[in-house]
Amino acid sequence: MLPRVSTETAEEWRQPAESTDAWRRGETRDEWRRPGPTPEQRRLDLYAGLAATALALLSLTLARSTGAFVMGPPPSGIEQLFWTVAVPLPLIWRRRWPALTTLAVSAAFIGSQARSVPEWQLSAWALFIAIYTLGAWGRDRRLSRRLRIGVIVAMFAWLGTSYAISFQALTAETFDDAVGPVPPVLAAIVTGILVNALYFGFAYFFGETAWVAARRQHQVAEQAERLRRSQAEVREHAVVGERVRIARELHDVVAHHVSVMGVQAAACRRVFDKDPAKARTALTSIEETARQAVDELRRMLGVLRASDGDPDDTRQPAGVDQIAAVVDRAGEAGLRATLGVYGDPQPLPESVSQAAYRVVQEAVTNVLKHATGASLLDVRVRYLAHEMEVEVTDDGRATRSANADGLGLIGMRERVATHGGELEVGPRTGGGWRVRVRFPLRAGSPA
Repeated sequence: MLPRVSTETAEEWRQPAESTDAWRRGETRDEWRRPGPTPEQRRLDLYAGLAATALALLSLTLARSTGAFVMGPPPSGIEQLFWTVAVPLPLIWRRRWPALTTLAVSAAFIGSQARSVPEWQLSAWALFIAIYTLGAWGRDRRLSRRLRIGVIVAMFAWLGTSYAISFQALTAETFDDAVGPVPPVLAAIVTGILVNALYFGFAYFFGETAWVAARRQHQVAEQAERLRRSQAEVREHAVVGERVRIARELHDVVAHHVSVMGVQAAACRRVFDKDPAKARTALTSIEETARQAVDELRRMLGVLRASDGDPDDTRQPAGVDQIAAVVDRAGEAGLRATLGVYGDPQPLPESVSQAAYRVVQEAVTNVLKHATGASLLDVRVRYLAHEMEVEVTDDGRATRSANADGLGLIGMRERVATHGGELEVGPRTGGGWRVRVRFPLRAGSPA
C-alpha cells in the first residue's frame, strides 16, 4: 500500500514555487509542443524499461526470500510475477506515449498494492518516473496537467481506502510501545500523507521544470536561427548594395565617355572629306576620351580589387574641380558649353565632391545622347550659405521623358539621397532641360 512506500524514494520534496506557476500560466499562452523523442531516445527508453523490469523481478525474488510480507499474504507466484512486470514494463514507451504510459503504470501500481505483491520499491520508482515523464514530454499541456492531478488524486484516494482497511484490523496491542505526544493513529496518517505528498509533489515539479527547460532551449535555438537569417540578409543586402554601386560607377564612367566618343566620331565622319583638319581634331579628341575612360575604369577596378586600407591606385577620384574637363569635352563634341562658378569655393567632403561631379557628368551625357537640336550647354556651380548647388541646362527639345526612370537618373537620385540632398529634373520654361542638385553643407560654413 502507499503508506509503505520507502522513505528513500520520497526524501526530497517541496511545493512548487511561484515561478513554476508563472511558467504554467505561460504554457497556456504558448502553444509550443515539445517534439517527440528521437530514435536514440526511444532506444534508451527501451533499454531502461527492460532494465527496470529486471530489477523489479530481482527485488521480488529478494522480498520472497526474506519472507517478510509486510503488506499481507501475497497472491500466487504467477500473479506476483504478472504485477511485478506490469508496473515498470510500460516505461519502454514513456516518451513516445507519456499519457498512456502513466495511466498503465498507475493502474498496475494500484493493482499490485491491492493484491499485496511484496515488490513495491521498484514499482514506486516506476510510478514516479511515469508522472515525471508525463509532465516533461506531454504534448498537450492542459491534458498532461489534468492527467497528473487526476492520478495523484486517485493515489491519495487509494491511500485513504488502504488506511481505512488497515485500521479496521488494528488491535489494542498494536500501539503498546507508542511513547510520543501524538496519538498513534493520527501520527501514522500524518506520516503517510507527508511522505506521499513529497513523493508526488516532486514528480510533478520535476516534470514541469523539465518541460520549461526544453521550451526555453527551443526558444534559444529559434532566436539563434533568426539571428543567423538576419546576418545572412545583412550580408546579402551588402552584396546587393555593392553591386548597385559598381553598376552606377560603370554606367557613369562608360556611358559618358562612350557618348562623347560617339558624337565626336559622327562629327568626324561628316567632315572627313571636306575638312581633314577638323576630322583629325575629332579623332584626337576620341583618342583622349578613350584613354580617360580606360584610366577611370582601371582606377575603379583597382579600388575594388584592393583590400581595405591598401588600395593599389592612389589617384584621387574625380571631383568638383574636374567639372571643367567635362564641359570642355562637351564643347569638343560640338556644343557651346559654358561653366560658371558663383560664390566662394570651399572645401567639400570627398564623397560630396565626387557626387556633384558624377551628377554633372551624367547630365552632360544625357544632353549629348538625348537632347534633340541642343546647341547650348550651361553648367553652374553655386556655393551658398548652407548648401552647394549644381545646375546643368540645355536648349534642346525635351524628348527624354521616356528615360525618366533610366539607370542614369536612378544613379543620380541615389547619390543625392545618400548625402541628404535634393534633385530636380525636368523641362524648363522656354524650352530645354534642367538638372539641379543641392547638397547641404555644415552649419556655419562661409557664404
